[in-house]
Amino acid sequence: MSHIDLASAVGWQEDDQHVSWNQRDVLIYAVGIGAKKDDFALINELDKSWAPFPTYPVVLPFKGTNQDVVNFRELMTGGKRAPGLPKFDPNRGVHGSQSIEILKPLPAESGPGWKVKKRIVAVSENKSGIILENELLLVDAHDTPYAKLYSASFNLGAKATGGTFAKRIAGPPQAAPVPKDRAPDWVVRDQTTPEQAVAYRLSGDYNELHINPAIGASTGFGGVILHGLATFGFAARAVVSAVGGGDPRALTLFGVRFTAPVKPGDALETRVWEVGPARAPGHAGETEVAFVTVNLATGKVVLGAGVAYVKKAEKSKL
Repeated sequence: MSHIDLASAVGWQEDDQHVSWNQRDVLIYAVGIGAKKDDFALINELDKSWAPFPTYPVVLPFKGTNQDVVNFRELMTGGKRAPGLPKFDPNRGVHGSQSIEILKPLPAESGPGWKVKKRIVAVSENKSGIILENELLLVDAHDTPYAKLYSASFNLGAKATGGTFAKRIAGPPQAAPVPKDRAPDWVVRDQTTPEQAVAYRLSGDYNELHINPAIGASTGFGGVILHGLATFGFAARAVVSAVGGGDPRALTLFGVRFTAPVKPGDALETRVWEVGPARAPGHAGETEVAFVTVNLATGKVVLGAGVAYVKKAEKSKL
């Protein structure tokens, strides 16, 4: 058994992952995150308003360069293991948070040579398990960065020190608190379909939890649940629609914590507050919003600590 030393895992760089996509992949992703028949900026590649939806890169660590079905279990259990970490049970891993910062507009198709560079930037342990946070940088064949992503996974029941531990070397911009003294500036309701997970999985996340009711039942969810990253995309569409005037190019940063599951067919409501100018470097002239997404079927917040930077459309100005 390898030596357990959580601190030694922080900063560890994985092998680069080759990734690719084409225009069809981007269009399929738009359907998976609920694009409607008149969302021409997302679904009609011939429309002058069309652009790849900016959150698309979140699927690339699942898809890689594949144009066929991906074996999810092999993907999750393969590859090198970072030094100093205990072995995690893939059946007890929960996606805790996700963010993406768009550094350059994504091209309609990748061409050869694109990669995701991945490193561990934070590890923490508490009585419930171990949280692992990764930074992913999407670069082209010339190593030009196009997007920076942070993704945290909570490994339930995992133990290392048996106590508490935390070390961090990088992380995404944090959300401002949702204002308690006023109503949201924008409210967007949307409806997932019973087939939503069927559509979303075609972008590369073939986890059986989202298609096989027996697995959903055995893991305590009472059946199939929607991919958290599909709900993430629904909320991003809501922010783009409300604040960015429907222009996919308007969104430059988007992040959430996953707080409760959604079942395909549930209705969602995203509540958005303008909180001021974007605070992070490189986003001058952009508007920062805080938001939450609520599952109207259960009344629970499913996406919390929401933060987005948006190039605000004139018609959206308060």
